[in-house]
Amino acid sequence: MITLQVNGKPRDIDEGLNLQSYLATIDVNMRFIAVGYNGQVVRKEDFEKVALHPGDALEIVRPVGGG
Repeated sequence: MITLQVNGKPRDIDEGLNLQSYLATIDVNMRFIAVGYNGQVVRKEDFEKVALHPGDALEIVRPVGGG
């Protein structure tokens, strides 16, 4: 297990996951999210290339409707 910061909170995840795999484990709609990885926005086509390491910081954002 490793610990990441996800939206400012510590999260323990299995070691060896990439960003794509992690997002699948938390059941997010990949079509409607943006992800920041250690302060950099990651393009969706690069999610699979991003290896996650202890202490990494993720910001996962989704659009919210309203008015």
